[in-house]
This record gives sequence, C-alpha cells and structure tokens, in this order.
Amino acid sequence: SGLGLGWSLAATRIEVKMGHTNLENVVDLQKNTANIRNICIVAHVDHGKTTLADSLIASNGIISHRLAGKLRYMDSREDEQIRGITMKSSSISLHFNTDNQEYLINLIDSPGHVDFASEVSTAVRVCDGAVVVVDVVEGVCPQTRAVLRQAWLENIRPVLVINKIDRLIIELKLTPLEAYIQLQKILEQVNAVTGSLFTSKVLESREEMDVTREPTSDWKTSGQIYDWSAGLEETDDSHLYFAPEQGNVVFGSAIDGWGFRIPWYSQSCQTLSVG
Repeated sequence: SGLGLGWSLAATRIEVKMGHTNLENVVDLQKNTANIRNICIVAHVDHGKTTLADSLIASNGIISHRLAGKLRYMDSREDEQIRGITMKSSSISLHFNTDNQEYLINLIDSPGHVDFASEVSTAVRVCDGAVVVVDVVEGVCPQTRAVLRQAWLENIRPVLVINKIDRLIIELKLTPLEAYIQLQKILEQVNAVTGSLFTSKVLESREEMDVTREPTSDWKTSGQIYDWSAGLEETDDSHLYFAPEQGNVVFGSAIDGWGFRIPWYSQSCQTLSVG
C-alpha cells in the first residue's frame, strides 16, 4: 500500500542520512567544532525516548536494528535496566551526513519521570536543540508540558516527534480519517502549550514596560478598561508553532525504526510518480 511504501522509504532515509561510521571518523569530526551539534531527547515517561535513541544508534551501526528498542543501549545502569526507565541522562556521539556536509551529533537521552526533572534541565542547558517525543495515543502529558517549557526558557529550537504511529493501526484500528483527526489533536495540544508560553512572555514584557511608566496613566483617569492582550497581535509568533509543512514535525515509530517529515515524503512521492 502507499502507507507501507512510505514507511519503507522513511526507514531507508534514516539509514542514508545517518550511515555507518567508525571511531576514526568521529575523532576527525571532533576537530571541526562548527559541525558539532548537541541534541537532547525529552519527553514524558514511556513515550519512546530511549527507543528512538536506540534506532538512531543502530543507524550508525553501533547496535543491530533488531535490538533497537529492546537493548535500551543508553540505559547503562543496572537499576535502569531492571526498572525499565531512564534515571540518568546519558550521551553518545553519532555521525550525520546531509547535503555533502558531515556533522557530529552529541545525542543526550534524558529521563522522562518527574522525579528526575533536574537531569532534564541540565541536559537542555548544554544543547543546541531538542527532540520532543509525544506518544500519539497518550498525547500531551504533564512532563511533556514541563520539557516544552524548559526548552522555551533555554531558547533552543525543538523538533516534535509524534511517536508510536503504529499504535493507531495495530491497537486502536483507526481509519485514515480517524488517524488524521488524532494527529491533528496532538498538534493542537502541543501548540496550545507553546502558545501559552508565548503569551506569558509577551505579557511579562508588557508589564515590565508599564512598571517604568508613571503610575497615573490616562486609562486610569478616563475609566477605560486596561487591555492586557495589547501587543500580542503585533508580535509574529508563526515560527514558534509546530506545523508539518514547516518540516519541524516528524511522524514515526521508533520501535519499528522509521520516521518521515511531510516535505520529504511529498518530494519522494513526486519522484516515484515521475519514475
């Protein structure tokens, strides 16, 4: 089917982009600091962070693709393996190739449980970007809001990964239209959190400006109602939200090792139709 073809194409894309590497390549890339990126994976507990990390590690040939999601490579502590959750942030260097440019990605897998929130905040502070993973069935959870806020406060650009797409088909057995509605709902939930963070920032800035003014303003003497929303419409916030057409949303299944963005998927379909 067309959907199955898209999954196979997406899996192929992951292998091509990441590719197998060796220690010598990693050492050479460390000398070029301009092409080094620190990226952290953040999410609510059990939304698939460590499984996604396993898939990316497997794309570098460090572990087998068959073990991705089962090995939990980044959970190196014994208690993490026993309890099945990430308790400490751990990192690994991966080789990434795109547009004839080679990059060294220092990938950090952070905990999702609220008891280890300090590990998440530390990981976000040293990173250039964040991969926010959301379970497509569970949606936005309390820790999802917390990691989005943390990324906002540290002023790093997040990428949204809507994970476990296979659950919509295998478990919920949704029709294509029902699956589309569920995906749209997830996007709306995440963007609602981003919108609230943006609104808070604008209002705080407006309040700081008002504090510097004279206490007896015209609006107080004239009896007019003070408009706290002033300034929101003038500020451009379009680049802050997650939108598939902007390329900052990935749909995938970490356990099955595939994922794709809409711009790449549409381009691939055009290439196949021409061929």
